[in-house]
Amino acid sequence: MATSTAPSITSVSWGSVTVEGFPEPFKDAKLYPGGARGWDWNETGTSHTPGIQPADVRELLDHGAEAVVLAQGFHERLQVKDETLAFLDEEGIDVHVLDTERAVQRYNELRTKQPTGALIHSTC
Repeated sequence: MATSTAPSITSVSWGSVTVEGFPEPFKDAKLYPGGARGWDWNETGTSHTPGIQPADVRELLDHGAEAVVLAQGFHERLQVKDETLAFLDEEGIDVHVLDTERAVQRYNELRTKQPTGALIHSTC
C-alpha cells in the first residue's frame, strides 16, 4: 500500500496540465502516489482509437494506486480499451472514466482519500 499522496492538479486547460510540485506543465500527465510525469503515448503505442491500454495504467498500479481516473479529453475523443477496464477490474481497482474537466475534479477529490493514479489527456 502506498504511503504517499499523489500530487494535486492545480489547473488544466487545452494542452496543459499543471501539477503541484512540478515547475513546467505537462501536455498529458501520469499521476500516482508519490509523483507524476509526462504521459508519452509513444511508449506504449497508444492512440485515440482504440485508446488507453493496460500498459498505460500498469505504472499507476506499480506506484500503489488503488483508484484510477482516466481522462478521455475535453471532447472525450480518447477511448479506453475493454482490456484495460477488464485488467483494472481483475486487480480490484476503482476506476473512473470521465471527460478531462470532470476527471481532474474527481482525481483531486480521490487523491486525499485513497492511493490514486490518473492518466490526464489535455486536448481533444
